[in-house]
Amino acid sequence: QVQLLESGGRLVQAGGSLRLSCAASGRTFSTYFMGWFRQAPGKEREFVGAISWSGVMTYYADSVKGRFTIARDKAKKTVDLQMNNLIPEDTAVYYCAADTTSPRPTGWEKSIRYWGQGTQVTVSS
Repeated sequence: QVQLLESGGRLVQAGGSLRLSCAASGRTFSTYFMGWFRQAPGKEREFVGAISWSGVMTYYADSVKGRFTIARDKAKKTVDLQMNNLIPEDTAVYYCAADTTSPRPTGWEKSIRYWGQGTQVTVSS
């Protein structure tokens, strides 16, 4: 049984920072890519970023490049999403995801095998 558990979502002011964490358990993730997606009310779920379990490769959506950083701690089996310079448009439920297929900016969500339950991030203006 694979579980992904997100934490860290809360209300933050525009310009602020927030760190989300995803704790993975239940199996070995050495061949998995770990990703973050978000879904705002009334919108499709969208790719935010991803990292190989080795940490060698990272991927980011254009909308968050330069502001968001993904890092992983293999010993703790956690993947963090550091979000800086937050804007109201970043408001969404953020989901952790894991799959063996390579990340891509569109369509990867259709391949995802494992999802977390989501954590709410609200950025006030």
